Amino acid sequence: MQLRSLGRSGLQVSPLAFGGNVFGWTVDEAMSFRLLDAWLDAGFNFVDTADVYSAWVPGHTGGESETLIGKWLRKSGRRNQVVLATKVGKPMGEGRKGLSPAYIRQAVDASLRRLQCDHIDLYQSHDDDSDTPLEDTLGAFGDLIRAGKVRAIGASNYSAPRLAEALDVAERAGLPRYESLQPLYNLYDRKVFEEALEPLCLERGVGVINFYALAAGFLTGKYRSEADAAKSARGAKTTATYLNPRGLRILAALDAAAAQHGATPGQIAIAWQIARPSITAPIASATSPAQLQELVAAAELKLDAATLAALDAASAEE
Repeated sequence: MQLRSLGRSGLQVSPLAFGGNVFGWTVDEAMSFRLLDAWLDAGFNFVDTADVYSAWVPGHTGGESETLIGKWLRKSGRRNQVVLATKVGKPMGEGRKGLSPAYIRQAVDASLRRLQCDHIDLYQSHDDDSDTPLEDTLGAFGDLIRAGKVRAIGASNYSAPRLAEALDVAERAGLPRYESLQPLYNLYDRKVFEEALEPLCLERGVGVINFYALAAGFLTGKYRSEADAAKSARGAKTTATYLNPRGLRILAALDAAAAQHGATPGQIAIAWQIARPSITAPIASATSPAQLQELVAAAELKLDAATLAALDAASAEE
């Protein structure tokens, strides 16, 4: 598989990342292990999670995804085959949140315990923290890198002005810089990323590992009417957000491209992102071996210029 450079980090990642939000939520331990093994067996190496996954589930407190990944790493012995990404900053309860140096030190050790390994390849700020000076946050990350606990750092959910400021602070102060950005981006959600974040990332050499690559499943074609909302745990939210004239126009374009290329709409949606020069590796998840095989095929799909243009036109913001 052709690996891609993640920013200037030195990390080489597959063109698609497995989203670990499903582990311990919609995927149990046995299936999580099976999917992770299959991901590596197919030639992929990039797995993304967060300490807060899956605190939104009743009875969960966060850490469930990292814990399952840690159990798999221990059982499989495949840590050296994985580029492992996780995040810090979202509320974990009892005041544990943000990007202060003290909390980052506490959170990274907790993540490493759950992951049962001695380092994290990509440690990401899950949200911006305007209450903590950027220099303090980046300095704390620098300490982790020097200690060998972290190899590189990234940002998630940052605005273009704040990402630019963080990059400037790192350069001025000689601190580690964010080598990647994790924004919301897919065929439907284009405007925010493309207007300001994309040009910034291209100019500054920042890798992009976008989340919601399939728009919470909408771009697979699974949700085409209100009646389809019952098809999954997040179906009602998905249909409320995406099921509108523009969303249906995008699905029609995906259907046409899928028929032309002998693929599925979801595979076309991912291949469109992988083809974009600014994108390093979209993040997508699977809950079954069949879904995982769809992702594998999507990463191998090459779209011609006419197909890319048709998708661009159908998904253009109104």
